[in-house]
Amino acid sequence: MSETKSFTLKELAKLTDSILIGDETIVIDNISAINKSNKTSISFLANKKYEKYLNSTKAAAIVVHKDTELKSGLTFLLSSDPYLVFAKLSSIFKTNSDEQKKIAISSNAFISDSAEISKNVYIGPNSYIGPNCKLDQGVVIKANVSIAKDTSIGKNSIIHHGAIIGSDGFGYAMSEGEYYKIEQNGSLIIGNNVEIGAGCTIDRGALGDTELHDGVKLDNQVHVAHNVIIGKNSAIAACCAIAGSTVIGKNFKMGGLSGILGHLSICENVTVGAHTLITKDIQKPGEYVGIMPAQDRKDWAKSSIFIKKRNENE
Repeated sequence: MSETKSFTLKELAKLTDSILIGDETIVIDNISAINKSNKTSISFLANKKYEKYLNSTKAAAIVVHKDTELKSGLTFLLSSDPYLVFAKLSSIFKTNSDEQKKIAISSNAFISDSAEISKNVYIGPNSYIGPNCKLDQGVVIKANVSIAKDTSIGKNSIIHHGAIIGSDGFGYAMSEGEYYKIEQNGSLIIGNNVEIGAGCTIDRGALGDTELHDGVKLDNQVHVAHNVIIGKNSAIAACCAIAGSTVIGKNFKMGGLSGILGHLSICENVTVGAHTLITKDIQKPGEYVGIMPAQDRKDWAKSSIFIKKRNENE
């Protein structure tokens, strides 16, 4: 059974650096979507699309932007960044399983004799920690994770279910119609406070290292090939793939189902939209998008012809 946590709105306002408008004695025991709340819920409004629920929500309090026009009869927490307050609330009301309340290593996890495991590490059932791996303090390895070899993971990083990291990269030389495997003799270095989603695959280096710097966040089913370097505080959405030896600067953001070809260099502070393929270096910070959104087929055909003609004239 998970424990129930409760706080007064006065306490939550202090914990989230928000301004309270309304009854500070109201007790909150859960966080919920604005349209699925109850009388002990706190909710948030970070997208104008959901303003229509303000008149019908059952939430005891709502987090809104400090410039929002407030409706009478409701209790609010005001913030310049409601989504950040939501993130803080999600941590406050987080419930842990009985297993993860205990910092422990599952009895059926495999750990190589040459692996180094620090204090306060959790390793879930059926996980594999291979030769010469190092797990720093506070690392969480969920169930069914494979860490192949020569991988170091920094403090407080989280590897979600089914991820395979530190495995061989895809490298072959062809001669006379046959492929000859290039042995992957490098390593994988994962920084502090990194989170790797379920089903991700990250290869260690062929020569030298694959690197994920501090604060990197990978959604589920992201592939990172050998010798890729991903800069600090970058975030990559689901089903993206990054080919080998590409170097990415800090604060990079990548929308889902996007890809990056190999041996490229991407500067800091770049955002890549969903379904975009990066085929050349990016040297200027900014937003890059490579696909048109869904539209009527006839409109799409007209747009495609226009773009083709424009490119021919350039």
